Amino acid sequence: MTEGGITGRLLRFALPLMAGNLLQQLYNVADTLIVGRFLGADALAAVGSAYSLMTFLTSILLGLCMGSSAYFSIQFGRRDDDRLKNGFFLSFVLIGAAALVLTAAAFALLDWIIGALQAPADVAPLMRDYLYCIFFGILATFLYNYFANLLRAVGNSVVPLLFLAVSAVLNIVLDLVFVLVCRWGVTGAAAATVIAQYVSGAGLLVYYLLRFPALRVARRHMRWDGAAVRGIAGLSVLTCVQQSVMNLGILMVQGLVNSFGTAVMAAFAAAVKIDSFAYMPVQDFGNAFSTFVAQNFGAGRADRIRRGIRSAAACAAAFCVAVGLAVCVFAAPLMGLFVRPEETEIIAIGVGYLRIEAACYTGIGLLFLFYGLYRAVNRPGMSVVLTVISLGTRVVLAHLLSAVPALGVTGIWVSVPIGWALADLTGALYYRKIRRSLPAAP
Repeated sequence: MTEGGITGRLLRFALPLMAGNLLQQLYNVADTLIVGRFLGADALAAVGSAYSLMTFLTSILLGLCMGSSAYFSIQFGRRDDDRLKNGFFLSFVLIGAAALVLTAAAFALLDWIIGALQAPADVAPLMRDYLYCIFFGILATFLYNYFANLLRAVGNSVVPLLFLAVSAVLNIVLDLVFVLVCRWGVTGAAAATVIAQYVSGAGLLVYYLLRFPALRVARRHMRWDGAAVRGIAGLSVLTCVQQSVMNLGILMVQGLVNSFGTAVMAAFAAAVKIDSFAYMPVQDFGNAFSTFVAQNFGAGRADRIRRGIRSAAACAAAFCVAVGLAVCVFAAPLMGLFVRPEETEIIAIGVGYLRIEAACYTGIGLLFLFYGLYRAVNRPGMSVVLTVISLGTRVVLAHLLSAVPALGVTGIWVSVPIGWALADLTGALYYRKIRRSLPAAP
């Protein structure tokens, strides 16, 4: 990515990544759609709340993997194979250990977590059954995201997509079998997800070992290197904080949403899946942009970074406007995919949420670019600052505005784009300060 045209090269790299993460979203969306259609509103509310929790937990691992990927891309741009492969080894050991700790903590704190989410009494048992099974997939999430980010760091975004496509189809098939044929309820939906996750994670690991000999780690790379650990940790830990803070804020809002009852919980569960599908491509575009910037940062191409920023911003804005318009127009039919037609209250609540968020997708699209930019130029702390601004605003305003009788739950919805806008303003002002002094990687 350090040579040639920018926009076309960036899009060609980003498109498989976008498609891959859309497929990854199918894991929980398939659960939500099938559960909502065939098991009812209580089960939908349980799976939806569990999704917010799992998004937070997996964001910790995803952040660590993304931060490591930025380190890999910088070394790849510098053509330093020894440091690259040593980084593979060190990051795999460290992030794998974090995945084991996270799994143990999730099981140990399961009942406390359900209480903290303020799940209604009729929903809490279903949520516990779902989560107890889904926690077994945390290690699979680590395997897939680690090796997917490794391959993307060196410019290969197609292979992770292929493995994810297979497992997404498998997940849907198993959902139908376990829920409709075996009658395992929400546990069946969780089991289908976990099995599919291991297919993609373990499969990608085996493929990497067999088909990418040039990237294999030799014994001489399996050593402790304090400088490499500090470089990886500097990017990984702060990216992890950024990702987890972002999703912790969403989880805190989930508890507030749950306090409004099962109908709002169910509507939020379905609408968030639609929302995630709608802006997931621009989030992935931001991650692809981060790889582009990191490789050019490693190669000392600050001029190319500046041109790439202009190109990426135009692409992201155009996409967000088009998708936002589509979601606004088709909000009701989209909600109807997840909710039975007679559940008119749930559909109406979900439509209100979607139209407010979709009208402002450009805000989150630009924010994802800022996250990717500052992670790639070794300033991940700024990504954390932007996340705190965005999510802090969201959480505070959600509690304040939802207490206004004239707004109610709508106050939660409008707090989201306000947070995006404030973070975008901060990110733009900071970029204006540093844009002429972007250094080459050390």
